[in-house]
Amino acid sequence: MIEIRPYKKLDLSGAVLIEGFPSTGLTSAIAGTYIVRSLNLTQIAAIDSTRFPSVSVISAENPEFPARIYASAEHKIAVCLSEFTLPADLHVSIARAILSWSRDEKCSLVISCCGMATDFDDKRSQDRVICGVGSNEQMKLKLKHAGIGLMRSGVVPGVTGALLNEGKLSGISVAGLLFELSPEMPDARAVMEIVETITKLVPKLHLDLTPLYQDAAKIENQLKIMTRQTGEISASSRPSPYV
Repeated sequence: MIEIRPYKKLDLSGAVLIEGFPSTGLTSAIAGTYIVRSLNLTQIAAIDSTRFPSVSVISAENPEFPARIYASAEHKIAVCLSEFTLPADLHVSIARAILSWSRDEKCSLVISCCGMATDFDDKRSQDRVICGVGSNEQMKLKLKHAGIGLMRSGVVPGVTGALLNEGKLSGISVAGLLFELSPEMPDARAVMEIVETITKLVPKLHLDLTPLYQDAAKIENQLKIMTRQTGEISASSRPSPYV
């Protein structure tokens, strides 16, 4: 069971919710963390489950749940973040919990990112890193108007795939942003492409991308440490100090 436990209530009517859990690699989580830090978002809820690792993530001397929601009523944005990779059998449950929460908060759009091989419907866009999938026709039009090519065929895995399916059934607008993974492509560049694409979908979201390359490397190193430690604790079921 997935439970979203609120700390603080904000007016998020019409807000955009960005799902930033680690998927294939840490690119999505890095992008989400960068947005949280750039906009100085406030932590408003914990995402909790008895299936999650029994850890407390210490940040700025404060204990935090390993999965959280940050938001801003001013910017009309919310971001889900985590330091661990969700078990595959929880993907549908977490997608349903996120969409239920977004409906209750009257969010207008959910954006989820996933690294994978892609097939664009626009053959002129072979160099494009990002393509999209919309949960409904309205979302497909929004992606096209933002200049984001649509995925023609294929399989979208993980939380992103579950969000698209559940969004279609529930009538909630979900945008899946799919990016090609390449060993030759630095993570910072992939993060830059994702954040830039999100700003195309959300034009009112003003982010300074100048320091992103430097910050992406720092965030990646921090997340790798947290992910490794969380995985070790989850596997051993024994406490382990953070450094």
